[in-house]
Amino acid sequence: MDTNQYLEIFIDESKEHLQAMNEHLLQLEKDPTNINIVNEVFRSAHTLKGMSATMGYEDLANLTHKLENVLDAIRNHKISVTLEIMDTVFSSVDDLEAMVHDISSGGEGKRDVTEVVTKLLQIEQGELVSSIAASSEGKQETSETETGLQYDEFERTVIEQSKEQGFTCYEVVVSLRADCVLKAARVFMVFDVLEKCGEVIKSVPASEQLEEEKFDEHFTVTLLTKEPVEDIQEKVKKVSEVDNVKITEISNSATLAPEQQPEVKAETTSEEPKKAEEKQAEKKPVVKKAEENKGSKQAVSNKTIRVNIERLDILMNLFEELVIDRGRLESISGELNHSELNETVERMSRISGDLQNIILNMRMVPVETVFNRFPKLVRQLSRDLGKQINLEIIGAETELDRTVIDEIGDPLVHLIRNAGDHGIEMPDDRVAKGKPAEGTIKLKAYHSGNHVFIEIEDDGAGINKDKVLKKALDKGIVTEEQALSLDDRQIFELIMASGFSTADVISDLSGRGVGLDVVKTTIESLGGSITIDSVEGAGSTFLIQLPLTLSIISVMLVEVEKEKYAIPLSSIIETAIVKKDEILNAHDQQVIDFRGKVVPLLFLDDIFTVPKQENDDRFYSVVIVRKGEKMAGLVVDSFIGQQEVVLKGLGNYLTNVFAISGATILGDGQVALIVDCNALIK
Repeated sequence: MDTNQYLEIFIDESKEHLQAMNEHLLQLEKDPTNINIVNEVFRSAHTLKGMSATMGYEDLANLTHKLENVLDAIRNHKISVTLEIMDTVFSSVDDLEAMVHDISSGGEGKRDVTEVVTKLLQIEQGELVSSIAASSEGKQETSETETGLQYDEFERTVIEQSKEQGFTCYEVVVSLRADCVLKAARVFMVFDVLEKCGEVIKSVPASEQLEEEKFDEHFTVTLLTKEPVEDIQEKVKKVSEVDNVKITEISNSATLAPEQQPEVKAETTSEEPKKAEEKQAEKKPVVKKAEENKGSKQAVSNKTIRVNIERLDILMNLFEELVIDRGRLESISGELNHSELNETVERMSRISGDLQNIILNMRMVPVETVFNRFPKLVRQLSRDLGKQINLEIIGAETELDRTVIDEIGDPLVHLIRNAGDHGIEMPDDRVAKGKPAEGTIKLKAYHSGNHVFIEIEDDGAGINKDKVLKKALDKGIVTEEQALSLDDRQIFELIMASGFSTADVISDLSGRGVGLDVVKTTIESLGGSITIDSVEGAGSTFLIQLPLTLSIISVMLVEVEKEKYAIPLSSIIETAIVKKDEILNAHDQQVIDFRGKVVPLLFLDDIFTVPKQENDDRFYSVVIVRKGEKMAGLVVDSFIGQQEVVLKGLGNYLTNVFAISGATILGDGQVALIVDCNALIK
């Protein structure tokens, strides 16, 4: 079988299962007795094992099988969850992630996992941890004879009254072979046998999950019968691909934990088999009744399809060409002033606008795809640093363009590690300062206008301004003169200079002067910005501003002599007409008074060396732009108007052009350069 055609699906689904395992393992660490969580992790591991074996990645399948054995021992109460076990399980999942990453990079998924496999085997064999000690003889007996199923009020009443009529209640645990195909068909055959022996009143998993094969090799059935155990066992074992049948009598229904359904009272009499049959109508697999219950599930279920991002990129490029032609049509329509043509062009503009929103939304991905990896990162960070750190995630449903999502992960990892290492203090130090021993890192995302903001906030020690400034002076990043004019925020931002580090000790986590400068470079390459606020002793906040999308942007078109430039609307505060006699001089810089603030003027014809003609204009057209708290006035010859344009790169030949982020083709075929306001404001 040629498996290459399934490779992309295998990689995507493997990553999803591994992420689900990480999330559930973090929950299990907080609630170690919750077997439902263990079952979820086991199910993901089991699916991953099957997929890996099918695709021929034996190393991946073998490690997953070892992990599966440990999880099976936990859920069967053979071993208890301890911190050491969780560390080993997390380590094995890390290895699985590395193997899947190797496969996605074109490798064979090979990795030396001897150490973690040895630990998993020791856990499975009980050499690292002791089995759970039962509190009493009775409790030991119960754990051996009962499967832990819970029954609601109705089911318990049926069991009790059936016993009065001479029925015996059994829990039948059926194990299918690991290589069983068509599991749902085998389940149906088992149910058919059991229903000839008596009445089935409950199954775990539920009937819907059994029908859809959403279970491992085992399932449990509660049976009311008058037949001997040996006969039932023999009949079920005759079903093809049944590996084992374990039957346990429920001797005392009072020991069964009731589910809270007080409104269902016991109304059964000697007709309990009929009542049980009514109850079973929604329990039997394959017999699809209770459609009204399923209707609500179908109403909220989302139908999705996997689409390669390259196809969306091609679709986006084609639409960008359509936007350019739309601009051309609007230009021609305006010149001809033909009423029918105008109406057609307006209608086309509306439709293409709707189409643009749909295409852009198709590319939008919730930031939780990035945020989901951080709880595990913070857990490991806490262990490595000997600190107590709690991570709060807010706004994970906020959506960003897929291109931005792919790039933002590494910068966020740097910032969270920085907050844990430099920000959060040791527990003893925090208590001495009157803080709780556990530090908190908040990761928050939200929309504002055409931007997405991501905040990383910690309640740690904050940034020591004097220490940062001294280090910057020692490194030659700023001069003595520059240091005197820096405000607090500018001093904080010095920590993002290349090679800067205030760490006293070089460790695996930090101290080599790399990290935050890379963060700043990456974010600015995405058209975003990063600012820092900090209060010493109270904590720090890193605020990242990112564009919603990178391809189609709204701009203000301006003219400088005969050349046209596009200024992104997201950077513009407003436009103004300024008289020449209102311009002032300060520190060899022409400035204006804009609403009580001194704003420097930047002449675009000087910056871009545009050949200019002498004129006697008494007025300047000025575009007021902003980067964070800083503002500047861009002096142009005239305003053309607002327009949506397609952002195109300048190619490999023109790289690092100052203050130009790209270009666009206008409706009349001319090329307009897009001004990078962030580069102009320093």
